[in-house]
Amino acid sequence: MGRLSAVSRIAIPLAGVLVLSSCGTDDTPNDTLQIVQNPVAVTAAVSPAVAAKPAGSVFAGPGVKALATDAASKTLVVAVSEPPSLRIYDLAALDAPKTTVPLPGPAERLTVSNSQVIASVPDKSVLAKVSLPGGALETVPVAGQPSAGLADGDATLVSVRDRKAVEVLTQNAGPKTITGQIYSADDVLNTGDGVVVLDRLRTALFSVNLAEGKIGEGLRAGDGAANAVTDDFGRVFVTDARAGALLAFSTTPLLLRQRYPVPGGAYGIAYDRTRDLVWVTLTERNEVVGFDVRGGEPIEKHRFPTVRQPDSVTVDEQGGRVVVGSAIGEGIQVITP
Repeated sequence: MGRLSAVSRIAIPLAGVLVLSSCGTDDTPNDTLQIVQNPVAVTAAVSPAVAAKPAGSVFAGPGVKALATDAASKTLVVAVSEPPSLRIYDLAALDAPKTTVPLPGPAERLTVSNSQVIASVPDKSVLAKVSLPGGALETVPVAGQPSAGLADGDATLVSVRDRKAVEVLTQNAGPKTITGQIYSADDVLNTGDGVVVLDRLRTALFSVNLAEGKIGEGLRAGDGAANAVTDDFGRVFVTDARAGALLAFSTTPLLLRQRYPVPGGAYGIAYDRTRDLVWVTLTERNEVVGFDVRGGEPIEKHRFPTVRQPDSVTVDEQGGRVVVGSAIGEGIQVITP
């Protein structure tokens, strides 16, 4: 099947997809972004006891906070809390880590670019930059609680939760701070067509204008936006943990293009760029589901039982293997679809 353009792929919804075309302005959030009294950020639904044997192989490991893979170095990076560290595995030998890199505090989110993983360490107000596969560590201080870091050319974009800001860090200049109408800056993503920040408290996405240094329009992202990932077609996919849905947004302009029901506590999310599959973990069911997102609506292609509390997921894009992490220490699961 030939690849469609980004416009044609997201502009024609099929049956079962709810399309909403409302967005705000640079100055005023739209009607779906009213002021929320005492908002509470969504968390992963508590998993029941495992009812089915987890698919694939399960390797022993402590509670997993986040996962990431790097195709260039053929490594898997696992963030654990006790002790705070990154464990770097060879994707060809996942029974034991090759390297363990101690961190100043627990990492919350991992992103990989150019064989370097960026780990946000909000409790210690730093980003940890770790080279792959060797594990050389550089720590970058951040004013506030960095929830995510993202390489963007020569700069690093940082979402700073408590300061409700996106920080732009460069080597040759001081930090540039971008603030706006957000309640909480919980992740920053770049689709190639635009930068957005995920606000879990407001359960919304906001566009970020780097050139002008301001937060732009905002759009509601379901009832409980949890985690987000970008694809190769200029879209942002968001898991809605409260309503049980997978949402797809374009960024130029910021529009909700698809809302697909995914009951069962949709939480963790990863994108396989080689196969155009979005993987979503369902913590209420101890499952992971793979959706083909090449057409006008997601199409379920895979569904597997997982370890208990599967809060995080990543993909080995070379082999297509899916890696799921148990947040309560019941192992690291590797599935070959």
